[in-house]
Amino acid sequence: MTTATLIEGDGIGPEISAATLRAIEAAGGKITWERADAGQGAAEKHNDPLPPATLESIKKNQLALKGPLGTPSGTGFRSVNVTLRQHFDLYANVRPAKTIPGVPARYENVDIVMVRENTEDLYAGVEHYVDPRRTAAESIAIITKFGSERVIIYAFEYARRHGRKRVTLVHKANILKMSNGLFLDCGREISKRYPDITFDDMIVDATAMKLVVAPERFDVIVTMNLFGDILSDLCAGLIGGLGVAPAANIGDGGVAMFEAVHGTAPDIAGKGIANPSALMLSAAMLLDHVNQRDAANRLRDGIHAALGNATTRTGDLGGKANTQQFTDAVIAAMK
Repeated sequence: MTTATLIEGDGIGPEISAATLRAIEAAGGKITWERADAGQGAAEKHNDPLPPATLESIKKNQLALKGPLGTPSGTGFRSVNVTLRQHFDLYANVRPAKTIPGVPARYENVDIVMVRENTEDLYAGVEHYVDPRRTAAESIAIITKFGSERVIIYAFEYARRHGRKRVTLVHKANILKMSNGLFLDCGREISKRYPDITFDDMIVDATAMKLVVAPERFDVIVTMNLFGDILSDLCAGLIGGLGVAPAANIGDGGVAMFEAVHGTAPDIAGKGIANPSALMLSAAMLLDHVNQRDAANRLRDGIHAALGNATTRTGDLGGKANTQQFTDAVIAAMK
């Protein structure tokens, strides 16, 4: 049986994790869970938001499911999410955004996959104050040919595996001619290896506008870290919000981490009303990754059925159900 590290997370994390594990088991997923700590709770318990034992667990299992994490404020700790991605070189952040019938949203027929470079750019952590009084600061965006090529290749390979027809590379090379120009040049050269997939490129501000004017024109988008961070949340907004948006973090070293990308929602933690859909959908991606596709499909079918009915949707999506009632509905609807 496959073993995966489970990081329940902070705030509503334990509640949505418990609901997700129930649904995975009911779908027939064969996963043994090894619990590990990270985030705000880990900092309070271990004086470290990312304990060595957690890193060791993920390294050993090569697979993780992660709830939302809080990073302690004002203590000098780096973002746990960024640290995990860089530690395991999880360079491809995969964020599908697909319309789910019944979920309140402003658009229909959205089916976009955002592939975001996950380790470089302004998130590389190279920043400093430029004067002793700390009145000015500098952050450096690092874009490498190596990092650009591998994430662009991943996007094309993803498109080919999933029968996608177009890859759009998003950049700001008209202004950032060297760093973003390098990323764009890599994309143009790599696209020649994939004559079966249409390739185009688009400036990031134009992309933001067109995503809200005509999102159906997009298929797979590949971009750098900062733009991907922003645009992936925009894409989630097209389909109902982060509460229905799954995510995967993939690298070449064997480790894969699947996560809910929404916040910890401390204001509703412990009330039993949190929406576990995003973590459940991320768990379905995890099951796909370990070739348990029948279980993944049953899980998605159950989630979509429960989301399609206002009686069984959670309150954040205009429904009437609490966490347990929604989970019960997911399980009851599985085929």
